[in-house]
Amino acid sequence: MILSPTRRGLIAAISSVALSLALMGGALAQTYTQSPTLDDEVAAGTLPPVAERLPANPFVETMIDGIGTYGGTLRTTILANGDHYNLTRTVANEVLVRWDPTWTSVGPSIAEAFTASEDATTFTFTLREGMKWSDGAPFTVDDIMFWYEDVFMNEALTPSKSPVFVAGGEPVKVTRIDDRTVEFKFSQPYGLFLQQLAYGQGHHPVIYPKHYLSQFHDKYNKDGIPALLAANPAAADWVALFNSKVSLTFQPPFWQNLELPTLNPWVLTIPYADSERVAVTRNPYYWKVDPEGNQLPYIEGIEWAKLDDPQLMVLRMTSGELDFAFRHINNATFRSVLFDGQQQGDYRFVDVKDLPANDAVLMLNLNIADPVKNEIFNDKDFRIALSHAIDRQEIIDLIYVGQGTPAQVAPQPEHELYDERMSKQYTEFDPAKANEILDTIMPNKDAEGYRLGPDGNRFTINFMVADVFGLSYPDVMQLVQGYAKDVGIDIQIRTTDRARLNTMWYANEQEAYIWNCVGGLSEAYTDVRCYMPFLKADIFFATRWSEWYSDRSTGEEPPASVQALMAAYDDVTRAVTDEDRLAKMKTFLSLSADEFFHVGISSPKPKYMMVSNRLRNVVDGIPITGNLWHPAPTLTQWYFAE
Repeated sequence: MILSPTRRGLIAAISSVALSLALMGGALAQTYTQSPTLDDEVAAGTLPPVAERLPANPFVETMIDGIGTYGGTLRTTILANGDHYNLTRTVANEVLVRWDPTWTSVGPSIAEAFTASEDATTFTFTLREGMKWSDGAPFTVDDIMFWYEDVFMNEALTPSKSPVFVAGGEPVKVTRIDDRTVEFKFSQPYGLFLQQLAYGQGHHPVIYPKHYLSQFHDKYNKDGIPALLAANPAAADWVALFNSKVSLTFQPPFWQNLELPTLNPWVLTIPYADSERVAVTRNPYYWKVDPEGNQLPYIEGIEWAKLDDPQLMVLRMTSGELDFAFRHINNATFRSVLFDGQQQGDYRFVDVKDLPANDAVLMLNLNIADPVKNEIFNDKDFRIALSHAIDRQEIIDLIYVGQGTPAQVAPQPEHELYDERMSKQYTEFDPAKANEILDTIMPNKDAEGYRLGPDGNRFTINFMVADVFGLSYPDVMQLVQGYAKDVGIDIQIRTTDRARLNTMWYANEQEAYIWNCVGGLSEAYTDVRCYMPFLKADIFFATRWSEWYSDRSTGEEPPASVQALMAAYDDVTRAVTDEDRLAKMKTFLSLSADEFFHVGISSPKPKYMMVSNRLRNVVDGIPITGNLWHPAPTLTQWYFAE
């Protein structure tokens, strides 16, 4: 059985300063070495020596294979539209505390030490002395307080609070203790906070350099804002101006501002814009070293070619033009071609442990503005009927080459939280049952056999379909469209890309879409965005309810049963002991199964990535999820062997 990290007594394990100090990465080196590419700048006096650029106590990375060598540019790729999330997964995983690369424990990262109170309400973090932003400016608690006071608590900049920093409907209270010490305090126990913070989604407190961003903030530069707006005509006001200079790392603006200081291993040199590529180069102030004192990263830079089609990615990989590829082509469709191309492309396969709860999920917008569709979508029986109408095994056999099993959104079978009912309910292909249910909801049909909604018009669902993750969603939806037609439901496929989907999600304009769902294995406790309305990227089936959950003054109050579900998850987060958390999580998942928000199709399939035969320190079998961004946690130690 795979145990969730919450089952390892994490809170107890970090309840003292001494133990959290012991969790720091590696033994500290006394002398430091830098990449030779920086030698000329140091000699010229334009860059301080490496010992002055590093914090007093740099993070010491544990090597997978051994000490590496400097040099080289990693060649990889992203889709041309809406794939900025892949940039984040590759290089942006710096957080206060982090999961280790094998996802077995949480330890220090940007914070060199941390403590948790016994009741799991108060968490204290000590930053690394002398740590710097990529432009050489000091990184201190003042930067975290700028995020908290001037971004997170500013309603104009953050109208909806990330659930990572909310407990019991109340946002965290952050207090500056001194330049290096900061306290996060919640109004109730939050036993999962450190685990949540360790994900990439926990990056919020450490991406807002006050010395740079305060010039764009009305509080600090009211008199100077008009001139800045005149120089940036696309920004209507100071809020738009500020948001154009920085964003969360999984949003485009973060990858479009060359001037934004960062704590990441590499800094932007070619922005995510209209060019054919995106590029980064090493951050000379990066705060990690290897056990021999060599400043990381080893690789000088990364270039992403922006390609329009996954097939072009396959062609680049098999012709030796890429050093690394993962997203969009690591599926059964391309596996044989990629396997046969290993010698020509000079690369190897590396296993990846994918952790989703389902690979293909039909998501209806339960907060859609259209009153007719809102009524039908929120009828659980309608979702059950749609589920019974789908021949999952045919989809798996035809599209996924027999890989996967019919399943709903649920923890995977090897997880302690697996529940047969949740995973298998309503997965039987039974068009007769589907018709029987639909006849009680929309009994009337038009001349073509399509069902009429309560308003007397044909009931049509417009599904937004993006070809992402290499999961052949357009092909899946073609089959689903046929199954739905057989029971009188008109599904129209609207092909789009992720960029357009992002816009629609945040505006709550999508009717329905197909995506995958996280929460299948290790993150089942901490990433529940598919199990209940939970404000996080990519899963937008009930945005207004999600907003209400994070801030009761916003969004739309959900039905009583959904509020009970949310309260059950609050009980999970308040649990301090492993046993209590397990029991409460099972209760929560049972309630989620009762709600049956989504129509799942297939259990996850084996995943893999391709890496150059020259690359070293690459983890085989690393877990990856929507929150544990990969390969960012280990990429700083990758290197090219001679």
